Amino acid sequence: MITLRPLRDADAEDLVAACNDPLIQRFVPTLPAPYTREHALWWIREGAPTVAARGGQIWAIVDPATDRLLGSVATQPGTLGYWVAPWARRRGVATEATRQGTAWAFAHGYERLELTTHPENVISQRVALAAGFRSEGLRRAAEQSRGGGRHDMLVWSRLPSDPPGPTGRLIPDLPGGALTDGVITLSPVRPEDAEEMFALRNLPEVVASNVPPVEMSREDVEQRCRLAAGTWLTGISVDLTIRETATGAFVGEINLFYQEPPTQQAMIGYAAAPAFRGRGYMTRAANLVADWAFGQVGVMRLIAGTAPDNIGSQRVLEKAGFVREGYTRSRLPGANGTRIDDVLWARLPN
Repeated sequence: MITLRPLRDADAEDLVAACNDPLIQRFVPTLPAPYTREHALWWIREGAPTVAARGGQIWAIVDPATDRLLGSVATQPGTLGYWVAPWARRRGVATEATRQGTAWAFAHGYERLELTTHPENVISQRVALAAGFRSEGLRRAAEQSRGGGRHDMLVWSRLPSDPPGPTGRLIPDLPGGALTDGVITLSPVRPEDAEEMFALRNLPEVVASNVPPVEMSREDVEQRCRLAAGTWLTGISVDLTIRETATGAFVGEINLFYQEPPTQQAMIGYAAAPAFRGRGYMTRAANLVADWAFGQVGVMRLIAGTAPDNIGSQRVLEKAGFVREGYTRSRLPGANGTRIDDVLWARLPN
């Protein structure tokens, strides 16, 4: 499928083309912009050999049939990184190169490998999982951003004793990419949903049900939409849009938070646009998420909370098979330093 070999002068043209790709420029901000032939030759003749002299290795990922450059994988003591040229993506190149680079590192005495990915670089996160790396959390302001400032990075690691991969995920993908009952369709939140999500999340009645009950800025909503795929992969939360199947109209959103994996308990939250309230859509959405959570995620108890006066939300939960379990006083933070009461609901597998 691929071959790893040292970089050669003949790779310079493809190296220049790849390193000027917008995605590589975005997610490898240390690369010069524009990346020139002089940069490529310096890296081939001086940069990569220096890494090797210090105990690491820089490989060209190449097509075994044509010897054309497809990307690069690098190890330095304790770390691994990779990139794939635009003409070689979606072929498993990065995953196989990462596996081979990892095997080399462990064979040469590395006791741990760590890689980092930009929180919005979902493809790279999937490569890490496929190659047997495990999520270790978020490193704040870990890397300098192109143009100034710093940004967070997700941390992944692998030990010699770990299975080769793929690493099991806490929350799997949706079967076929969506959930539907023929009337509504639930799909993963995407960056292009930001405008509709911003309008929904800043409705006064939706803000009042937020924890804490504060408005979200457009920048915050846009960022959350960009990060939604990554928070799903790392098992933090699932954010789904709800749309009419027939028209594609935006109905609202529904979320799954798997806060307690050891107890197999998760929580749902949801919000509906005013034009679609009272049609039973939110009950349908809650049922779809519950069936998926019980059947494929492995959840054994699903909970939800409502304000005591939110009769509409309580009816949604009742119709979706949730049972009222109690009333908790001053459980949640309210506006201006106050505390608000909460009604707890729960549903078990059928």
